[in-house]
Amino acid sequence: MVANSLLRFASFTPFLRVDAVVSVPSVATSRVYTAAMPAYTIRINGKTHEIAGGPDDSLLSVLRYELDLTGSKFGCGEGACGACTVLIDNQAARSCVTRLAAVAGKSVTTIEGLSGAGRLHPVQQAFLDAEAFQCGYCTPGMVMATVGLLRTNPAPSEADIARVMDRNVCRCGTYPRIVRAVKMAAERIKKTESLAGVPGEGGRR
Repeated sequence: MVANSLLRFASFTPFLRVDAVVSVPSVATSRVYTAAMPAYTIRINGKTHEIAGGPDDSLLSVLRYELDLTGSKFGCGEGACGACTVLIDNQAARSCVTRLAAVAGKSVTTIEGLSGAGRLHPVQQAFLDAEAFQCGYCTPGMVMATVGLLRTNPAPSEADIARVMDRNVCRCGTYPRIVRAVKMAAERIKKTESLAGVPGEGGRR
C-alpha cells in the first residue's frame, strides 16, 4: 500500500528560490488598480501588509507579482500539483486556488519565511542533506507541505507521509528521498526540542 501511495504521491521541487530553473507562464503580468479596489490586511512571514486587489485575485499572484515572494511556484493553477503550497494559519494550503479575500486577517508563511538567524529550517536542511530533489521546482511546495505535516503529526509513518504528500507532484521521481527527508526532519526536530525542553511541532499553534 505504501509503495503504491508513493508512486502516486507526485510533486517535488527546490526551496532555495530557484526561479531560473524552469520557465513558467505568468499568471498575472499586469494589473489595473481602481479606487474601488478594497484593501486586505494580511500578515505574511511575520510582517503585516495592506494589499489592494480584487477579492478573487489568487494568493499566489499576490505573493509572486506584488510582494516578489517567488519561492512559491506556479505549476498547474488548479491546486492539484502542490508547487504553490504555503501555510495559512499553520495549515498547508494551495495558494494558486486561494483567493485574496479568503486570507484577509490571517497569517501566511511562505518558503522565504521558514529560515531565520542565518540557518535553514530543519525541514529545509533535511531535504538538502537527503538530496531530496533534482530539478528543484517542486521543492518549495514539498517543504511547506512537510512543515504543515510535522506540526500536526510530529512522528509520521511512511504511510502517513505518502497520504499527506500524495497530491504533491515530483516530475523527477525523487519520492524515496523525499520520504527519507521527511523522516529525517521529524527525528531532528524531536531531538532538538527534547533537548530544549519545548513542545514539538505538533503542539504549536
